[in-house]
Amino acid sequence: MRDAPDKDRQNPGQDPRPAPAELPYHGPMRVARHAVWTLAFAVAGPAVGQETYELTPTDDWEMVESADPATPEGQLAAARKALAAGENSRAGRLARTWIEQHPRHALLPEAYLLSGDALRARGEYYTALFDYEFITRAFPASEAFITAVERELEIGVRYARGEKRTWLGMRILDAGEVAEELLIRVQERMPASRLAEKAAIELADYYFRKRQMRLAVEMYSIFLENHPDSDQVSKARRRLIYSELATFKGPSFDASGLHEARARLLEFIALEPRSAERIGADALLTRIDESDAQKLLVTARWYLTTGDPIAAELSVRRLVTLYPRTVATVEALRLMEHILPRLPAIVLAEAPDYAELRRAILGGP
Repeated sequence: MRDAPDKDRQNPGQDPRPAPAELPYHGPMRVARHAVWTLAFAVAGPAVGQETYELTPTDDWEMVESADPATPEGQLAAARKALAAGENSRAGRLARTWIEQHPRHALLPEAYLLSGDALRARGEYYTALFDYEFITRAFPASEAFITAVERELEIGVRYARGEKRTWLGMRILDAGEVAEELLIRVQERMPASRLAEKAAIELADYYFRKRQMRLAVEMYSIFLENHPDSDQVSKARRRLIYSELATFKGPSFDASGLHEARARLLEFIALEPRSAERIGADALLTRIDESDAQKLLVTARWYLTTGDPIAAELSVRRLVTLYPRTVATVEALRLMEHILPRLPAIVLAEAPDYAELRRAILGGP
């Protein structure tokens, strides 16, 4: 079992095919920039050289056309038969020999597809990508193009879900970067298709599993924008909320993730109230409000320690206005004992009645 190119594939002078991960990776935004692409494919009949069967009145399949084994079409059909019979190594040899003998034949994309499929059937997924990638770049108008993209998607999903690349016969090499690149290329090459939809959600899920939450937020957002009618939309909305929440590192850090999560959650409640109830949306809102309140409390304390009681009071004022029923509000009202004596009269005149708030919330003088 091999998972790396053989010697002749490492020599650019002998093999025109590019390496599978040759293109630079620019993250999910590459998908957004290419989402408006359209592709035109040539519409053709059955591939030349294939055997043709018809269903007889007795419900039997009868061959009505076969390829001459002495012709290039017949030789390629022989390779196709070997692959169908499970003779993967033989099919690969026949396909490679055919490619060497017929480098300008019209069936060249089919031959590369057979070569890649033979490698794929042997579990040599990374090596098979050389053939599939050559088809997608050199023959975008061929029938084999869509099949090659499907194969790349399949391999990308395998790698994204944890399958390793082989080295010295052992599956030990991480293939995460290859998975990212493949899933992005599928979306670039076939935008607005089912293949692009599957690639987008798989890539978003990959980032989510890897705890790369900022990339997950970006990719789930792209998925919702590009595939609003997908049956995975509800899942993407939930995962987007969780990802936004996970970007908040604590009250001492930026709270934009909290605000985005709150907006997304309110939208989710409006669009899918039953699903929102199942995930405990009310409890999530409480958690978000408490976290944002703690952020304001930390900000007020910081202003107080830096000698800016006016800014500290403004932070507390915003806190008790937005989140009056949080633990942070209770702590902020106690903090006002240290802030009020340091405020000028003009600020005190405009400030809320903190004494009344303290009696109402804390129940004390």
